[in-house]
Amino acid sequence: MNLFEKIINNEEKISLIGLGYVGMPIAVAFANKGIDVIGFDINKTKIEQYKEGIDPTKEVGNETIGKTSVEFTSDESKLSEAKFHIVSVPTPINTDKTPNLAPVEGATKTIGKHLTKGSIVVYESTVYPGVTEDICIPILEKESGLKCGVDFKVGYSPERINPGDKVHTLENIVKIVSGIDEESLETIAKVYEIVIDAGVHRAKSIKVAEAAKVVENSQRDINIAFMNELAIVFDKMGIDTNEVVEAMNTKWNSLGFYPGLVGGHCIGVDPYYFIYEAEKLGYHSQIILSGRKINDGMGAFVADAIIKELVLSGKKVKEANVVIMGITFKENTPDIRNSKVIDIITRLEEYGIKPAVVDPQADPAETKKEYGIELVNMDQITDADCAVLAVAHPEFINMTAEQFNKLFENTEDNQKIVVDVKSKLNKKALLAEGYQYWSL
Repeated sequence: MNLFEKIINNEEKISLIGLGYVGMPIAVAFANKGIDVIGFDINKTKIEQYKEGIDPTKEVGNETIGKTSVEFTSDESKLSEAKFHIVSVPTPINTDKTPNLAPVEGATKTIGKHLTKGSIVVYESTVYPGVTEDICIPILEKESGLKCGVDFKVGYSPERINPGDKVHTLENIVKIVSGIDEESLETIAKVYEIVIDAGVHRAKSIKVAEAAKVVENSQRDINIAFMNELAIVFDKMGIDTNEVVEAMNTKWNSLGFYPGLVGGHCIGVDPYYFIYEAEKLGYHSQIILSGRKINDGMGAFVADAIIKELVLSGKKVKEANVVIMGITFKENTPDIRNSKVIDIITRLEEYGIKPAVVDPQADPAETKKEYGIELVNMDQITDADCAVLAVAHPEFINMTAEQFNKLFENTEDNQKIVVDVKSKLNKKALLAEGYQYWSL
């Protein structure tokens, strides 16, 4: 009986190492199919929340977490009970934009200490081509004393979960899988097919799978950078970018991208992994790096637009009450990692403005710890000079006119400014109400 058969017969277990926005939904998905799953994370607070039926990621919800059969633990010795290990830990970048592989290396050392013969280790964390085979395998061999290809196998299957997206979920996104050899590839493919309804794509090698991940996000990053560059130029021309995009999208081959802030733990990070490896090989990226520079500068561009609108309305900039609506890196998620809204706030602070930040989905304690920002409640604000829609949470874009007007209750009618970064508000209605309106 092979490993796949033992897993579906509950004779062997699967372990998930790293229970964040990606790892936890995968663990729950396997458990929902009757598989025995060990969910491991070094964050004891997070483990306790899961055990209590609390889903801080909001990816599967409290009810599902409360009912799941996943064995949540921070005890690494439990990993020795599993034969199929999935690594889903963050892969951030350092301050100099180089890859930070410490979480992956740390997780690999932990697994290596508890690795047993006949096991398979699959990495989902985003890395540049070569990391799995050149960095992770040697660590596993050193820590376990076992030989890869003989005593255990390794594969790579890049995560494609889109946080906050309830349409493109784990089950209906095609999964790329790869293995160190044909046998491991087939086992890994069959295991993932347990939960992936959309099917799997068998990559020709681990390096191909690793490259596919960084390239698919780099492609999206470049397309958004193009739209952001257009937005910068159209702003100088006095043309509404969204009206241009709306007209352009009437053509069948338009790609449908829009300008915006590009942060988070994938699109805002993955291109730097590709750039790093390319430069190691003597090639200096031109298109990808240029796109990153444009997107990394959009927070400052938006902040400067806010300052311009304040000046045009006759406000004293340092005394202006600016309200930032949203701190997460995108809508419908509490994830604040690598949020580019911070760049807007930092730039405003350079002008002496201390903006009020509102976000009903972000965790106040986490926001305070990560950015030193105290979140405020929307109903506390009545004297805004400028409201900035930075994140299109439903709580913001579904506000009634009365709720929105309350933000400016104590502000003179001819001095109310709205900066619509996401271009989700009703421009015509706001102008009719006497608001000064700007959008990206």
